[in-house]
Amino acid sequence: MAAESTPAHAPDAPIALDGRFRERPFTAISGWLFLPMHLAIAAIGVSQVSQAAKQGGGTPAVAAAALGLAFLVSIFGYFIVNPNESRVLVLFGRYRGTVRAIGLHWANPFTVKRRVTLRVRTFETGSQHEAPVVGADGKVLREGSRSRHPLKVNALDGTPIELSAVVVWRVVDPAEALLAVDSYERYVEMQSEAALRNLASRYHYDSPEPGGTSLRGSTDLIGQRLKEELDGRLRGAGVEVLESRISGLSYAPEIAAAMLQRQQ
Repeated sequence: MAAESTPAHAPDAPIALDGRFRERPFTAISGWLFLPMHLAIAAIGVSQVSQAAKQGGGTPAVAAAALGLAFLVSIFGYFIVNPNESRVLVLFGRYRGTVRAIGLHWANPFTVKRRVTLRVRTFETGSQHEAPVVGADGKVLREGSRSRHPLKVNALDGTPIELSAVVVWRVVDPAEALLAVDSYERYVEMQSEAALRNLASRYHYDSPEPGGTSLRGSTDLIGQRLKEELDGRLRGAGVEVLESRISGLSYAPEIAAAMLQRQQ
């Protein structure tokens, strides 16, 4: 049905010695090569139906039913891989491999073919989904929307601040992203916010010493250190962080006026 390329040391298990999943290439049958066979099965089935109608049943009817069932089942074996996309194949709970080749393919119809995009994505910490507004009669009055709410954290000296960051990331190991964590997209969001909170608590908003590292005066350095921390957190989820940078930084509203007056 399909030729599978697997590592020699672990032909059946996608888990390495360190407990992490590893992508395994899977070579599926070209859908364009299998399509003529599929159409031939359909043509033979139609001819058997015609013979069964002339003979009033018998062997042609049984053959037509079998070919019809095979035709319907085999349809589910087709799948398409688009550019910057992959398909993770799982058969009866067992990871079979990942298809990255672009085009029309065919594999075992009973294989679950889960799509994982490899495109570069951007996430801003603190972005939350606003629930739709529902009236008393149960009708939706206003659809939900995405709104940005910066994280409120305490800097090193205990000053409450509001902080947000932009994280640019992509999936580099589809099998690990899909099988190692429950939801890799949600995992990236949670780990990004946790890393940002942890990082903000280790620096002052403004450094008390001239030339010292601070959240406001060293945004490039803070962004680089955020990227390094995220690389460590997301390494086991098949995700690569391409860039991270501070997108918003201010005092919390309750002390903003006092701090502004103090600076003046």
